[in-house]
Amino acid sequence: MRMKTDLIYVAALVVCISSGLTCLGQETHVGNLTGNTKHGKGLYQRYCIFCHGKYGDGAGESAPYLDPKPRDFTKGTFKCRSTASGSLPLDSDLYDTISRGIHASGMPSWKPLTRQERVDLVAYIKSFSPRFSEEKPGEALPIPAEPATSPESVKRGADLFQSMNCWLCHGKEGRGNGPSAVSLTDSKGYPITPFDLSGGTRFKCGETDREMFRDLMTGLDGTPMPSFTDALKPDQIWDVVHYIHALQSSSKGLPVVVNAVPKDTKPD
Repeated sequence: MRMKTDLIYVAALVVCISSGLTCLGQETHVGNLTGNTKHGKGLYQRYCIFCHGKYGDGAGESAPYLDPKPRDFTKGTFKCRSTASGSLPLDSDLYDTISRGIHASGMPSWKPLTRQERVDLVAYIKSFSPRFSEEKPGEALPIPAEPATSPESVKRGADLFQSMNCWLCHGKEGRGNGPSAVSLTDSKGYPITPFDLSGGTRFKCGETDREMFRDLMTGLDGTPMPSFTDALKPDQIWDVVHYIHALQSSSKGLPVVVNAVPKDTKPD
C-alpha cells in the first residue's frame, strides 16, 4: 500500500514539474518574483544534481567525497532558517542560502545566477519534500536591536558559553575541539564537526551579528546545534554573540573592540 502511494506521489510530481506548476507545494515567492518549478528543474540538473542527487536525497555522484554531506531535500529539514526549530524555512531563507552558500562546506554561492533563476531553484527544491504541500512555515523569529558591546557583555557571554555547555562541542577557545566533538553526528548518522567559532568572520549561515543571533535562536536543524530560544533571553543571546566576537579577535592576537555595534551588511 505504501509503495502504491509513493508511486502515485512520484507520478503526480512528474506531471507537476513537467508543466511548471506548483500543484504539490506552496507557490514560491521572494520579493516580487515568483518561482517556476520547470525552469528550476533545468537549473538543478545543470548545477545541483551532482551533489544533491537526481531525487534530491543528497546522494549525488560527488556526495561520497564531501564533508559535510549534501542536504537531503526530501526531509524538508534545513540548517539555515529564520523560523523556529522544526519549522519549514521561508522561501527567502532558501533563496538566501542559494545566494550565499554555506561556509566551510561544498555548497558555494550561486550569486552568478540571476535572482529569477535562484527563485526558480527554490521552487524546484521545495518539490522534493511533501512537507511543503502539507505544512506552512512559521513566522520569522523577531530579532531585537543589538545593544552596544562592552567588556561586561563579553564577560556575561563567556559565563553563558560555559554554563550552557557550548564548550563541550565548540571547545574552551571555540575551536570546534570540545570533548564531545569526536562523537557528534548529524540527523542521518554522518559524523559532523562542530564549527570553529574562532576562525574568520563567516559562519555557516552568514557573517553578520543578526545572522549569528538568528542561528542561536533557531538552531541548525539536522545537526546537534540546538535552539536557545527557550533557554536564553534575547539580551543573553547578544552577550554570547559578543563573546564569539571576542573569541575571533583573541585567536588572531587582536584587541577586542567594545565601543561600537558592528554594522550588518544587506543581503542581495
